[in-house]
Parts: sequence; C-alpha cells; structure tokens
Amino acid sequence: MDYLFDPDNWRWLFSGNNLRFLLSGFWINIQIALIAMLLSLVLGLALALLRLSGRRAVSVVAGVWVDVWRNLPLIFIILYLFLVMPETWRDAYARSVPEWFPTAFQSPFFLAAVAGLTLYNSAVLAEIMRAGIVSLERGQGEAAASIGLRYWQSMRLVVLPQGLRRMVPATVSQLITLNKDTTLVSIIGIQEVMRHARIVSATSGSPFVGTGVDAPLLQVLLTVGVLFVMVNLALSRLSRRLEVRERRRTGVEVEKIEGLEDQVALAAAAASPTPPR
Repeated sequence: MDYLFDPDNWRWLFSGNNLRFLLSGFWINIQIALIAMLLSLVLGLALALLRLSGRRAVSVVAGVWVDVWRNLPLIFIILYLFLVMPETWRDAYARSVPEWFPTAFQSPFFLAAVAGLTLYNSAVLAEIMRAGIVSLERGQGEAAASIGLRYWQSMRLVVLPQGLRRMVPATVSQLITLNKDTTLVSIIGIQEVMRHARIVSATSGSPFVGTGVDAPLLQVLLTVGVLFVMVNLALSRLSRRLEVRERRRTGVEVEKIEGLEDQVALAAAAASPTPPR
C-alpha cells in the first residue's frame, strides 16, 4: 500500500508532458468510441426491427446474424477483420482521409477497429432493443392499429417511444462497455491510451527523450483507469438525467430493463395471455 501512494511513484505524472501524452491517447479512444456508439445504435435498432419482422425469412436471417456476432469474442472479431481486410483498402482509406480529420481517423487500421466494435455491440444492442419492444403490452400495438395506423407508423409513433425509455439503462450500460472495449484496438497497432501508457512506463516517464523520473506501470495504469471512470460516470449520469426528464415530461414511470434476466422476464410476461378477471 505504501508503494501505491508513495509520492515518488507519482512524480512522473506532473513531469514533462506525460499527462498530456496520456490524454492524447485517451482522446483517440473517445473518438473511436463515439463513432462506434453511433453506428452500433443505428445498426442495433435496424437489427431489432428485422428480428421482429412478420416475414420469417427476414427474422431468421437477422436472428442468425445477431447470434453469431454477439457470441464471438470481441478481440477475435477485431483481429479477424484486421487480418482479412485487403491492404489495398487500408491504403485507399489512408489516402482518402483529409489531414484535418481527428487523429484516430488517420490510422489505416481505423476501419477494422470501428467495424469490429460495431458488429459486436450492435448485435448486443439489438437484443436489448428487441426485448424492450417485446416487453410492451400487446394492447399498445392493437390500440394503434384500431385508430388506423400502419405497422411501421405504430412502431414509430407508439411502440418505439415507450420501448426506448425502457431500454435506456441497459443501452447505456452496453455503451459504457463499448467505451472500455476500445482499449482492445491497441492489438492492431492503433496508438490509443493503453499503448501510450506502456510507452510512458517503458521510457522512464519521458516518451520523447528517454530520460526522466520513473513511471511505474501500476501508477500509469491507475491513471488510465481514472480517466475511464470519469467518462463512464458521466455517461451514467447522463442516462439518469434522460430518465428523469422523460418521466417528468410524460408523467409515467416505466419499468426498466437492466439485465438479461429482466429482458427474459418482461418478454415472457408480454407473451403470456392475460388471465380473465
């Protein structure tokens, strides 16, 4: 414990540009996470709606797609895409990216990293969203149909607005996991925060000169962990504020879907017939 809090082991943090170097790597994680979050939410919602399609062929294909990608290890997906992506694609991408784009976009391996994160997380989010939609009472869709709304109209105007509120806790939880999983992209050579952390530790706390105070790996990794905690706590707070604002706006508090057990229970309750009174 004395080793952990010894001031001499933390001198590296405020010497030179070590903190700025770590923050520059962490900013690359944030950039990758933001792009992957946006793509995962859009693709996840599309997959959830396809799984609920009345056409069995469409539903089965979407279900197989979701089951395959969400059951593969994320590190395997990233490595696989990195290895199978043609070098000509990477070169073409590197040439086409403008110089003024953020740093994360400049890497030729950016496509493999974002594609891997999106494929995995969109499949998980699809199941969360599907469970949120299925958990609504059947009467919601029937009431929409009774006033002349078509299927997609009732989905857009009645079902999704209510289902999305139920999905918020589980969705934000998965987005937090996505943010943490961006550290895996270092295995394909992207200079993100974990790679910056190893550089700081290996170069005695002076990545560009090679001399300076010692930077113990434990303290360096703890600093990286604090950065992730700060961002993920901010996401959790944002999720809570959205819930409170929506409840105040509608005056209704809906059931939350927070985990797999909740999803299964709510889906089963919605599918079971209502007992006669």
